[in-house]
Amino acid sequence: MQNVLAILLAGGAGERLFPLTKDTAKPAVPFGGAYRIIDFTLSNCINSNVRRIIILTQYKSLDLIRHVRDGWNILSPELGEYIEVLPPMKRVHEDWYQGTADAVFQNFQSIEAEGDEETLVLAADHIYKMNYQEMVDWHRGRQADITVATIRVGPEESLRYGVAEIDENYRIVGFDEKPKPENAKRSRFDPATISASMGIYIFKKEVLLRALHEDAQRSDSSHDFGKDVIPRCLEQRHVLAYDFRDINAKQARYWRDVGTLDAYYEANMDLVDVVPEFNLYDQRWPIRTKVTQQPPAKFVFAQEGRRMGVAVDSIVSAGSIISGGRVMHSVLSPGVRVNSYCEVEYSILMPDVEVGRYSRIRRAILNTGVKLPESSTLGFDLEADRAKGYTVTDAGIVVVG
Repeated sequence: MQNVLAILLAGGAGERLFPLTKDTAKPAVPFGGAYRIIDFTLSNCINSNVRRIIILTQYKSLDLIRHVRDGWNILSPELGEYIEVLPPMKRVHEDWYQGTADAVFQNFQSIEAEGDEETLVLAADHIYKMNYQEMVDWHRGRQADITVATIRVGPEESLRYGVAEIDENYRIVGFDEKPKPENAKRSRFDPATISASMGIYIFKKEVLLRALHEDAQRSDSSHDFGKDVIPRCLEQRHVLAYDFRDINAKQARYWRDVGTLDAYYEANMDLVDVVPEFNLYDQRWPIRTKVTQQPPAKFVFAQEGRRMGVAVDSIVSAGSIISGGRVMHSVLSPGVRVNSYCEVEYSILMPDVEVGRYSRIRRAILNTGVKLPESSTLGFDLEADRAKGYTVTDAGIVVVG
């Protein structure tokens, strides 16, 4: 895509995903077995022919930087293509990034140095499929200064989102942060729904730079795009809404913010249904990642009785061995070992997890490298799990960090 620079915001601490983010940034958390969360936004960029990408990092970014370096070195600098990781450099002031807008502001020299007409600002921690080319065409065709991607959701979900008020010309004339359902403005695209911001923005470059500099001067700003920059531009700029078109091609539009442990768990479970809500197997819109050198998955023991290596309705990644255990409706990342007489149900096992013999696991997340002792039990007695020091979410998911 010509004259478009993408900026991926990947610096969030991911506190609500703790303990999964104890040692790594949220966009680098494993997802769906073989992937990292950031892979979905990066794949959208590549599939949309966006080939100039800057990734802004901050917290615990080493694992993320290595993942991008080793798995995404696929572009040609000779053709002006790149994926560049920029850590905080305090080029503007002495503070770390104070918000999403401040993160971009502190790198405004990098934006100015590029000859691109538009800047595409993206979050690196959402799961969805989207053709950004279509949004850019909408933005250019209507000569917008700023375009905000919105998704139609039920009014009852308004407390989770910033909600746009859109006039008959698709211009955003109001923006409410998490309004009550009865106060949320109905969508221009479907009056039975509301239009929620997806945290995806296209700016004319000069409009973005001016808005960032103005925001940086305000002491009353939280320096956030959704809370500060976009609402202040509504009166002075031509700000349009773009209705999200889902490349996932399912009945319901799929976009997930996996910022909490429960949301992360549910999004992973979406992948293992017989007809999954989110399709990883569509070759027309491939999801790329760093491919680790691993042998094929292996299932051993087929004896009568309980000792049988089997996985049903599950994702089993390369390098995994199910050795006489039973796995059902679960996601197994590379290098997982499930030993004999184990039962693993409705769970997520991160890379290199090992489950000791005779263990029973239900509705749990085991973080990277966890070695579960023999005869362990998780997810059957939540009070006992809490007493062991494990995290138990509001929905009853047990997380072992």
